Amino acid sequence: MDNEIKSHFRSNYIANLLDGGFFGFALGFASLSTVIPLFVSNMTDSAILIGLVPAIHAMGWQLPQLFNARQVSQLKRFKPYVLVMTIQERVPFLGLILIAWQLPTIGLRWGLILTFIMLIWQGLGAGFAANPWQNLIGKIFPSEYRGTFFGLQGAAANLLASVGAILAGFILQKVAFPNNFALCFLYASLCLVVSFFSLSSTHEPERTTEILPSSSILFWNSVLSILKRDLPFRSFLLSRVLSQFGNMAFAFYTVYAVRRHGISEITAGVMTSVLMISQVAANPILGWLADRWSRKWILEMGAVCAMLSAILAWLAPDIAIFFIVVILAGIAITAFWTIGMTLTLDFGTDEEKPTYIGLANTLIAPATILAPLIGGWLADRAGYSATFLFAASASLATVVVLHFAVQDKRQDFRNPRG
Repeated sequence: MDNEIKSHFRSNYIANLLDGGFFGFALGFASLSTVIPLFVSNMTDSAILIGLVPAIHAMGWQLPQLFNARQVSQLKRFKPYVLVMTIQERVPFLGLILIAWQLPTIGLRWGLILTFIMLIWQGLGAGFAANPWQNLIGKIFPSEYRGTFFGLQGAAANLLASVGAILAGFILQKVAFPNNFALCFLYASLCLVVSFFSLSSTHEPERTTEILPSSSILFWNSVLSILKRDLPFRSFLLSRVLSQFGNMAFAFYTVYAVRRHGISEITAGVMTSVLMISQVAANPILGWLADRWSRKWILEMGAVCAMLSAILAWLAPDIAIFFIVVILAGIAITAFWTIGMTLTLDFGTDEEKPTYIGLANTLIAPATILAPLIGGWLADRAGYSATFLFAASASLATVVVLHFAVQDKRQDFRNPRG
């Protein structure tokens, strides 16, 4: 750790924990897995459209990352680019306020169309911010601290998200539709403002190494070269593609519980809170273990949890079992998000990281959008049980690929600080 990074390590740690925490608080009020799907379900009965809500965000996060990797690799400082792009993932929540507020005037059809426009805008804004943001984190926090940092940031995000989710549940229950959703989106927007100013206080030194000009042709040749020569990375990409189909069941749990078990909005909020709390507990534990044990094995555990979650959702006789379902889903989400992102940063040299990050996300975007379409189609044609069984099978395949084909380059049973 060089002196400038070391001198700002503590303040950067706090600033980025606050950024993640308040971003999570916002998503508690406007959850892409519960609140916004419920908002959409008030405008349509289509399981496909409901399942698209989290998929649009995930695809928007993933798809642009390779396409701005060359630009990111030429930056001396990543933060200015991150700040400009992250505004694009925050402003759409203001649009959702207006849509919900004016829904009686504009009607359900236009409300649905405008909602999906906001979701696409939000997802793409997140995607263009994602690559430089990951490079920023990789630059200001050395490798042996990243798993723990991502774990603590995820814990802060999910702790505040669980509080937001409970408050959102009461708002949705006590305030008349559609003003209840407008109020949730308003509180989410206020939290995002706090998150933005926390992120903006990050101190980032300029890159001291020489940045060589790179033409489009040279860049795309380097992309092909990485895919040809790096077999462990290709296997990692395959596991990420399969995991999208393994995790697709999560988007349908709340709607399924409402329709199959008749739960109330407050119970849905509590269920979301349990999901978030499970991630609060899992994030620092899994992050700490990933830094000191094996990142690959943590991902394997996450895939097993995703499989068990889908099987239990299929078999659950009542809502009580569903709390175990969402706890397992929380562990799986944590593993694939926190540890998946940490493991991605271990591939390639510093100069290659933007390209590796782009590949690790952009190439799985088609699977991300296809998975909920298949899940929704199965739910409409054969019921939600078929969706859950398909997801369990995909999770099992993910475990097999991770175990036999993916290599953890940092696997070391010794304390990396010792």
